[in-house]
Amino acid sequence: MRFRAVMAVAAVCLVTTATVAFAAAKKPADCACPVSGQPAKADKMAEFDGGKVYFCCGNCQAAFKKDSSKHAAKAHLQMVATGELVQTGCPFNGKDVNPSTVIAIGDAEVGFCCNNCKGKAAKAEGDDQIALVFGDVSKGFKPASEVEKSK
Repeated sequence: MRFRAVMAVAAVCLVTTATVAFAAAKKPADCACPVSGQPAKADKMAEFDGGKVYFCCGNCQAAFKKDSSKHAAKAHLQMVATGELVQTGCPFNGKDVNPSTVIAIGDAEVGFCCNNCKGKAAKAEGDDQIALVFGDVSKGFKPASEVEKSK
């Protein structure tokens, strides 16, 4: 009986942990350039929102540096896929993520607090979906460096 109680508490702790991890981080070459959509290269990168964003070429890198807000949602998507950003809550409201609500968005897996939020994201498509989930990451994602410091 005591063993079951300990296991139940452990399971609750795992589900409600502040950092949500769904998939292993991808290498930059396995992700798309946020400007062109071509495969990114590890040697073409820029610092952005507490992490690194990778590009396919110097032209895309320069375009991003000139107007990063234009490409921010796709940059955030890439940062989640590469582990530069870590999901800490629902992207819409910051509440704890329910592991049964995880869906793939681009190169990343994202969880939501409930099926309503999941449905809202799932209804959107393509760039609209990316902008909806990754346009403002302040509620549901933090730089990996910040998350590591808090452990």
